Formats: sequence, structure tokens, C-alpha cells
Amino acid sequence: MLAGKRDYYEVLGVDRNASQDEIKRAFRKLAFKYHPDRNKSPDAEEKFKEISEAYAVLSDPEKRRQYDAFGFDGIRGRYTAEDIFNQTRFRDIFTEFGFNFDDLFSRIFGGGFGGFNFQQVRTGPRRGRDLKTQIEVTLEQAAFGTEVEITLPRLRKCSRCGGTGAEPGSSVVTCPKCGGTGRIEHRTVSGFAQMIRVVPCDRCGGRGRVAEKPCRTCGGDGLEERRTRLQVKVPPGIEDGAYLVLRGQGEDGPYGGPPGDLYVTVRIKPHPYLLRRGRDIIYEAEINFPQAALGAEIKVPTLTGETTLRVPPGTQSGTILRLKGKGIRGRFGRGDQLVHINVRVPKRLTLRQRELIEKLAKEFGSEEPRRRSWWRR
Repeated sequence: MLAGKRDYYEVLGVDRNASQDEIKRAFRKLAFKYHPDRNKSPDAEEKFKEISEAYAVLSDPEKRRQYDAFGFDGIRGRYTAEDIFNQTRFRDIFTEFGFNFDDLFSRIFGGGFGGFNFQQVRTGPRRGRDLKTQIEVTLEQAAFGTEVEITLPRLRKCSRCGGTGAEPGSSVVTCPKCGGTGRIEHRTVSGFAQMIRVVPCDRCGGRGRVAEKPCRTCGGDGLEERRTRLQVKVPPGIEDGAYLVLRGQGEDGPYGGPPGDLYVTVRIKPHPYLLRRGRDIIYEAEINFPQAALGAEIKVPTLTGETTLRVPPGTQSGTILRLKGKGIRGRFGRGDQLVHINVRVPKRLTLRQRELIEKLAKEFGSEEPRRRSWWRR
């Protein structure tokens, strides 16, 4: 056994006579628990890597027999990392979780498998790069939805060679260096150990095929940069900082590979009067003392234009009046607009205003300030 490596059965917590169903159930439970996108503990990634390696071997009857008979040497001497992890049953269980196997392999295993120094190599057409961009919308557009046109540069299939990388009239042939496999194996023997390092072919870049005569426009990559216009549909009720995923709108993959995705972050411009709080809209209205005491009708801006709000007589500063259904649509219905009433006290008075207020003060008489408990506040 390699120093520092735990027995595969011990890693999954199963008996050596465990059935394939028991092994699968154990892996499902542990993979869900330690997946790095769900578990943010520092050792989650290493544990996930360890249980994935154990399951990749024990889920295959032939590899399991080799491991049972010869231990880690039985695996290291016969298989590359690609042979072990490129299994239908292994990929299927990741699909059940909704995880992207290829992205996960590259991100976590990083070309290394356990302590064996193997390297995974992707051959054939590769997926195009994902792209990111950002758009700005108004609060009204975010509330009711809109469509925004964007223009961005991205790599698209070459218009001259059609993505083959070969100059029109010439052909694409099997790579003479790798024989069409797209990879080169380097084997090193040290004592009883055999180190296998698999790298992409430097002639064809892992494609397995090369152009007899490279295309003059794309230089043989099969891609050229073009500015593209796209319509982005912003759904009603979207929040600031949310992102939209446009599948297949990223860059095209080289040599006919599938396109990547486009991630669009939505930013909401500040509104001059309105403020969003979840599904509700907040507005602060200032009224004067006579309006608060006698009641009044005031104009209030909303997402759909101005509306009239009735302020009842005796309204106190800090009162919140509700405009039902004037907020933003959400999963559980439309929110409201909350109007915070502030009674404005003038800092400067005319002589006439002072005389009138003094008369009013005499009418009220001298009253002690009312004491309110913290609980009532």
C-alpha cells in the first residue's frame, strides 16, 4: 500500500465483500456530503477526491479484482487515470447529482490521480469557453421584465474554412505524430514502479487530426473573432446582482466542439425616488403640519407612474401607508409600495406664520410631553 493512502474499502466505509449496490449507495452518500460546491470545509475537496478514486476502482468488477489481488500496485501498473475515471457508471452517478463530470475532474483532480502521477487528457473536439458580461436595467424594467440588446466579441466558427482549420481545397488528415489518438504517453520505470504520464499531442493539440494546409483566416484553429448582437430577456422581478445563463451563447468550441455558455449579470440602476426591499417598494413622502393634522391628498410616484394617496387627518410622522399591489412580482405574489410619512417642521417662519402658530399654541395650552414606553415604540 502507498504511504499515506487509505484502503479503498475503508474510505467508502464498506466491507470487502460488499455488493456493487452497497458500494454505490456508500459513494452517493459521501459524494453528496463532501462535494466542494456544497461543503466549504478546508478538507472537503481532498475527501471528495479520495472517495471518488475509491469508487472509480471498486465500481468496476475487473479493476476491483486487480485491487483485491495486488492492492494499489495492481491499479497503478495497469490503468491510466483516464481509463479509471472515464466509465459510464461513474459519469452517470455524477449526472444524477447534476454535477458536470469533466469540469469537476479538471478542477479538483487537476491532472493528478491519487499518488500515481497520472494525467487525464481530453481528445477530440473541445467545448468552447464560457463568457461573462453585465447589463444595467432600470427599477421599472427589473420589476416588469424587459429585453436588452448586447454586443460582444466572441470566437465563432471560421467563415472561410467552416471550422475545420484547413484552407478550402485542402483536407484534414490523421496526425502523424500521435496516430490519431490525440495523446502521447511517457512511461518511466523505477524499480518495480511504473510511472505513466499522458500529455496532449503537441502537433495536433489533442485533436488527433491536422490540416494539410492551415486556413489563412483562422491560422488552423477553426475559429475567428466576430462581434455578435444578442437579445437578453430579463424576467420580471429579477434582483440586483442576479445572473442569467444563455446556454450555447459562449464561444464556439475549436474544430467543431460544442459552444460554451454566456453568463449575464444584471445590475439595477438607482431610482431617484424609490427604493426596493424584497418585493416591496419604499417611498418617503414629506408633508407639512396642516396636511398631517387636517389630512390631504398627495401625489406619489410608483413603478407605473404617479398616483394619488389619501393621508388621513391626524397622521403622525413615521406613519407607513400602504399601496396594495404596487410592488414587485415575486414567487408568492406581488408586493406593495410602502409610503413613509415624514412631517416636515419648517426651520424658518415668516412673521405671519409665527403669529398663527403662536395663536395655535395658545389654543392647545401648555401640555407636558407624553411619555411612551420602549415597548410601544
